[in-house]
Amino acid sequence: MTTTQNFTVLAGRILLGLIFVLSGFGKIAGFDGTVGYIASQNLPLPSVVAVLTILVELGGGLALVTGFYTRQAALLLAGFTLVAAVVFHAFWAAPEAAKAMQQINFLKNLSIAGGMLILAAFGPGKLSLESRRAPA
Repeated sequence: MTTTQNFTVLAGRILLGLIFVLSGFGKIAGFDGTVGYIASQNLPLPSVVAVLTILVELGGGLALVTGFYTRQAALLLAGFTLVAAVVFHAFWAAPEAAKAMQQINFLKNLSIAGGMLILAAFGPGKLSLESRRAPA
């Protein structure tokens, strides 16, 4: 990779990871609301799902930002984001007033998952913790 590509992938990793880190901290701050929202979707064990969600979002987001186990984190977050799109942004089943916003959120999640798959395929670049631990 060229220097420009390495800085570009660093910026991309930070931007992709930021949404997950902020969302994870938001779920910690509003834990009861998060559990309630998960329960409203009829998912089992909403408290457990909330904790697992926080771990995936914070762990995966920080992994992306730092470039540590980037490919694995990107694949995990791609799957997580696709599941979240279907479960929480099912615009096809939403009330008419919420359909447009849910469709936007659904498509946003698809786009994020696409970015994650690209990152999983091409890796974190040289400006990452992974590049520091890799053999020369």
